[in-house]
Amino acid sequence: MEQGGIPKSGGRARLRRALLAAIGLLYVVSIPWYRTSGAEPELWLGLPDWVAVALGCYAAVAVLNAAAWLLSDVRDGADGEGAAE
Repeated sequence: MEQGGIPKSGGRARLRRALLAAIGLLYVVSIPWYRTSGAEPELWLGLPDWVAVALGCYAAVAVLNAAAWLLSDVRDGADGEGAAE
């Protein structure tokens, strides 16, 4: 069965794992390890380049995390376990 054009079984789980892997990659990219020591930073939007890259990565992580949560099947406790009778 499909929901929103994404197959419910394996396709959603694969897409969620891909989103989580992309989140991990964005966290690695956000760290300014690529900068040389003592290099003069360029200004992007009034911020040092490494700060602009980090903020862009964190904003993208927020969007991808929201998409990953939308693809998650979270069951509530009202199905019998822990529900008030």
